[in-house]
Amino acid sequence: MAIRVLIADDQMMVREGFSVLLGAQPGIDVVGEAVHGRDAVEQVAELRPDVVLMDVRMPVLDGLAATREITADPGNTTRVLVLTTFDLDEYVYEALRAGASGFLLKDASAVQLADAVRVVADGEALLAPTVTRRLIAEFARLGPPDAGPRGRVERLTERETEVLALIAQGLSNAEIAARLVVSEQTVKTHVSRLLAKLNLRDRTQAAVFAYENGVVRAGEGR
Repeated sequence: MAIRVLIADDQMMVREGFSVLLGAQPGIDVVGEAVHGRDAVEQVAELRPDVVLMDVRMPVLDGLAATREITADPGNTTRVLVLTTFDLDEYVYEALRAGASGFLLKDASAVQLADAVRVVADGEALLAPTVTRRLIAEFARLGPPDAGPRGRVERLTERETEVLALIAQGLSNAEIAARLVVSEQTVKTHVSRLLAKLNLRDRTQAAVFAYENGVVRAGEGR
């Protein structure tokens, strides 16, 4: 089935441009266009697209606030891919904290845009290395998490916790499988189970959760 996409941007030329680019890609169907964040929230409720391409700076309701509303609905499986011309740390961090599944600059090519939509629709994380470094740097700046109850983390098995830490370090399923000397299908099973136990939508949220709850510390990596 085609991936259903909603484009949210206050500039008509941008919306139309993305619509044409994505409409020409196989397996992707643009089902709507939203002119501001509130419009995006309402159209998501009505159309239930698989992915929203969300601009950050929009009137009425900005893209970050709209993302929070969309991802706050536990019955909504729509994933948000944030698009912006502003390559600023605050947007990267806040977009991911708001529940976005990925972050992409508007100067991406048509192929990069289509690939990003497919990755996010498939539940994978779209975190370019530069974005991952910013995210880790922001957690490092904020310092270690406050000591407190870690009930959600404690629901995980030892192996699931290990997989969560590797997700946060940016490893793919294949790389995690090689690291743990297990099959890629076994890793996929662990990922599915830990997402369900933690009530998280995808790997991007899992990475943010891991840092916020001290499963992995800024500075740890491959």
